[in-house]
Amino acid sequence: MGAMQDVPTLVTDPVSKIHLIGGEKGGVGKSMVSRLLAQYFIDHELPFTGYDTDRSHGSLMRFYADHASPVLVERFEALDRVVESAVERPGSRVLVDLAAQTHDPLVKWMDESGVLDMADLSGISIHYWHVMDNGRDSVDLLTRLLDRFGQRVHYVLVKNQLRGDDFGQLERSGQLERARGLGAHVVEVRRLHEAVMQKIDARNASFWAAKNVTTIDGPGLGMMERQRLKLWLSHAYAELATVEP
Repeated sequence: MGAMQDVPTLVTDPVSKIHLIGGEKGGVGKSMVSRLLAQYFIDHELPFTGYDTDRSHGSLMRFYADHASPVLVERFEALDRVVESAVERPGSRVLVDLAAQTHDPLVKWMDESGVLDMADLSGISIHYWHVMDNGRDSVDLLTRLLDRFGQRVHYVLVKNQLRGDDFGQLERSGQLERARGLGAHVVEVRRLHEAVMQKIDARNASFWAAKNVTTIDGPGLGMMERQRLKLWLSHAYAELATVEP
């Protein structure tokens, strides 16, 4: 019997993922979701690069400065770094915290730069996280988002219970079923006790520091407050894991 010949193995680079955390409307919790994802990546040892588009209150720059850089959505060359980061580091994550009212300049950049075509050619997957409160505006903005991008991006609908827990308007609108028909994931972020969030934000603490640092330099959470934070993070991480970000 003749010797078996080696069969060449096709080697492909792992897929990089660009996570756009949006929702367009201010105050729905986009920055909080960006912080959650950043901490999730760190805790799961998933390499990522963060970009912050908020000129004055950038959350990633404030809480995860070692992993983030500012980027101006009005400058194409600045936004180009988002795609370039994903291409240069195969298998990495690029996390973009979109400030309110940045949808139009983002779409202009994507259209005029052929971003979605570039992503297809480069093997990059683009994920748009639509962070929602329980208001009608969030549903209307979701409609615009689905009309604009159709099947060309991966959607994650984030029901942010920190801003209300009755999402009946979304469920009655027909847009939830439409999004699911396009392959969207739906995740829920539970409400965290307001005093806990206030203490974390007052000390500019990461979620890791808030959970683990008990010294005077920490955010000053009590034992039971840290326990509530741990339970909240555990539920949030379980929701994020369903998306495989």
